[in-house]
Amino acid sequence: MTRPVAIVGPTGTGKSALALEVAERLGGEIVNADAMQLYRGMDIGTAKLPVDERRGVPHHQLDVLDVTQTATVANYQQAAAADVEAIAARGAVPVVVGGSMLYVQSLLDEWAFPATDPDVRARWEARLAEVGVAALHADLARADPGAAASILPTDGRRIVRALEVVELTGLPFAASAPTIGEPRWGTLIVGVDRETSVLDERLARRTDLMFDQGLVGEVEALCEQGLREGVTAARALGYAQVLEALDAGGSAAALTDARERTFIGTRRYVRRQRSWFRRDHRILWLDGAAEGNAEAVLAAVRAG
Repeated sequence: MTRPVAIVGPTGTGKSALALEVAERLGGEIVNADAMQLYRGMDIGTAKLPVDERRGVPHHQLDVLDVTQTATVANYQQAAAADVEAIAARGAVPVVVGGSMLYVQSLLDEWAFPATDPDVRARWEARLAEVGVAALHADLARADPGAAASILPTDGRRIVRALEVVELTGLPFAASAPTIGEPRWGTLIVGVDRETSVLDERLARRTDLMFDQGLVGEVEALCEQGLREGVTAARALGYAQVLEALDAGGSAAALTDARERTFIGTRRYVRRQRSWFRRDHRILWLDGAAEGNAEAVLAAVRAG
């Protein structure tokens, strides 16, 4: 099988541009590994590459869900793996790109997900509705401190899932995570990062650009398609903050605050991504600001 390449790392480091250049030069096709880019219509706030800027390179796992649908790691793993194998079967090189940590690991490490129990899940969801996300996070901290430390206290869906797994297995949530070993398909994993202060400046510019390009209008249009009813889409960075501002009346001050909170949330998310990916010893790290990164990837591919 043609050896895939995965380009991962924090938001805003230049992964998409590098992946596009690598795919062009290798005769490859791109497989998205950004959870929010799965959604149709979520373009500005996810920095999704417009079709006319993809240089004719086929892209997969983009625009496959409506905003009312729930994105799951398990469904992504199955669909993306099928894409990777189909691309390779055509003699092309699969180039996986994205920074959604669980999505990347599920694909490259063949994560076998713990079973789910609808009754147990429903019980924890009912408690979430009753006591709120902060109290449920405290429940998780008592049951599994490690899981509580790794899951944001605002992420009710993942908190519920962790409590469900702990109850069903009797083991910490992390026990269900895959062991980092030989990557699936022998994938070459490349990480892109930048110096922290430089990346913070890029994130600030990126946030301003999204709002200037019409993120608020995009959110308003998606609300007409059911964004508020979505379990995962409505919680995406930028979208959640704009929704809160609109609910507060949509004043200039509220939207300015939403812009600032989007930047702060993105910067916090980048720190989590960096911590997650840096523990993976298989990753070949590149400085996103350096020249010749595509050449470095091609050299690594040739080296086997």
